[in-house]
Amino acid sequence: MARWAPGASDRLQRAAMELFAEDGFEATTVAGIAGRAGVTERTFFRHFADKREVLFAGEEQLEAVFVDAIADAPADASVAGLLVAALDVGGRTLQDVRSRDLAHVRNEIITANEQLRERELLKLAKLSHAVTAALVARGVAEVTACLAGELVVLVFKTALSRWIAPDETRDLVELQREGLAAISGLTRAETV
Repeated sequence: MARWAPGASDRLQRAAMELFAEDGFEATTVAGIAGRAGVTERTFFRHFADKREVLFAGEEQLEAVFVDAIADAPADASVAGLLVAALDVGGRTLQDVRSRDLAHVRNEIITANEQLRERELLKLAKLSHAVTAALVARGVAEVTACLAGELVVLVFKTALSRWIAPDETRDLVELQREGLAAISGLTRAETV
């Protein structure tokens, strides 16, 4: 096995996803992933803390994309404008790094395992907290920022589920915009 072969991280992720899909998450071993990727187990552990983290690689980078979009928005942007900026950049970034098919497979693997579902919820909670903090740093009131942080996660999560659905052809950004419009419609609805 090549000790320092280039692209090891990508090969490890691809091998892990294939094995998770074929054999299930629990039955897949780090040795099996490393073997399929053509690297040593030691190389695997240079890139990932454990096999679970293969599914969550890039989490910090995606979070940073949302936060940076808020920080880089024009000074006069409304809260709604900040949310649109974060969701647009976040959605485009995710589409650029993960294919719809890979996202679908990842979702099926996570959905089938309770511990992975918990880890996914933790990832989304961290994203909400990061967006909230970025909004507060922009001068948004704490309560508004907190609600907006949760809203970003809700819209992102809902759009992502729709994006990976069979026969869906629209892009993630379009689905996120549609979700924001639906929420806007809900808040304008008359109270009975």
